[in-house]
Amino acid sequence: MTRLWDKGAPLDERVLQYTAGEDHALDNRLVAYDVKASIAHAEMLNAQGLLSNEDFAAIRDGLTQLAAEHARGEWRVSLEHEDGQTALESLLTARIGEAGKRVHLGRSRNDQVLTALRLYLRDVIDELAARVLDVAAALDALAARQGDVVLPGYTHMQQAMPSSVALWAGGFAAELRDDAEALQQVKRRVNKSPLGSAAGYGSPNLPIDRERTCRALGFDAVHEPVTAVQLSRGKAEAQLAFEIALVMQDVARLASDLLLFYTQEFSFVELPEAFTTGSSIMPQKRNPDVFELIRARASTALASLLEIMTITAKLPSGYQRDLQLIKAPLFRSIDSCLETLGILPAALEGVHFRKERIVLDPSIHAAAQANEMVVKEGIPFREAYKRVSEQLKKTR
Repeated sequence: MTRLWDKGAPLDERVLQYTAGEDHALDNRLVAYDVKASIAHAEMLNAQGLLSNEDFAAIRDGLTQLAAEHARGEWRVSLEHEDGQTALESLLTARIGEAGKRVHLGRSRNDQVLTALRLYLRDVIDELAARVLDVAAALDALAARQGDVVLPGYTHMQQAMPSSVALWAGGFAAELRDDAEALQQVKRRVNKSPLGSAAGYGSPNLPIDRERTCRALGFDAVHEPVTAVQLSRGKAEAQLAFEIALVMQDVARLASDLLLFYTQEFSFVELPEAFTTGSSIMPQKRNPDVFELIRARASTALASLLEIMTITAKLPSGYQRDLQLIKAPLFRSIDSCLETLGILPAALEGVHFRKERIVLDPSIHAAAQANEMVVKEGIPFREAYKRVSEQLKKTR
């Protein structure tokens, strides 16, 4: 297959396999966004007198058909295409003829793929935030069901002060809502239009209207100057991966608590059988695999963030092929988080705290007793602290 950059020299198939890697497969999730950006670009070329009305109509209709066929699974980006951009232009040209060769005027694959990626990220940020809020709502529902159940609050893995299911669940819910807000803040970087920056130095001698495509695609601003676009590569991606890592850290800590509470030694909670698995050798076992994997996937999120950060570290300015490798850890991070957030609300719905099994050590009220002495007797807190400590020693 002829690639966009072919100049007639044969290409060793090993080079295609190595340089394309998994990019062709990853690009399948960007096809609809690439089509949207390509139509906006073609419309701009038409408005600027660089593309005839007839050619624009053929390009728009052809791309719309290709997007619909891709959505129905009638074609996929394959290794022979190299990437999604080559696939679309090649398929479009095969369908509408010479007009398909005109769509790439005034852009490069560099700004083309980055535009599609940012459009995708804008949508996926909303999806991630919505699913985070679903988990927070599931925690609210748990607090509504059993909020009055008393729990020991722990510091240093020791019972420290009284807590409750409402406080425990409410703390996680509040942090997750903060995470959802932070995810939306990633859009500050995502909502800059790279389209028309081409390979990083603009389109010489062409009256490109970048403001027009920016408005058409709903970006907040044009990414300026053109040399800043390639320098920005990896920043929005890393920021999103960072916020995902924090979300995954929060749900991992939630899972870690439930795993501890589920042990026979604690027996604070029952987990739903539909969300536990059995042992191949021990008939009595119900294993909390879902929560264990939630805990583990926080590491996947952190590893993805580090991979993105180290790919961009110390790169010179301008486009470098290294940047292609950002997609894999970014998509891995997104998919793992969406999958985790998708299963967690249903798992939490079946969590039941066993009030009769929760025992608070009498010393857990020590701080409250010291505070009461201060209020009633007017003594300094440090004196009250000392008295309560001495009283506890006598009762041990």
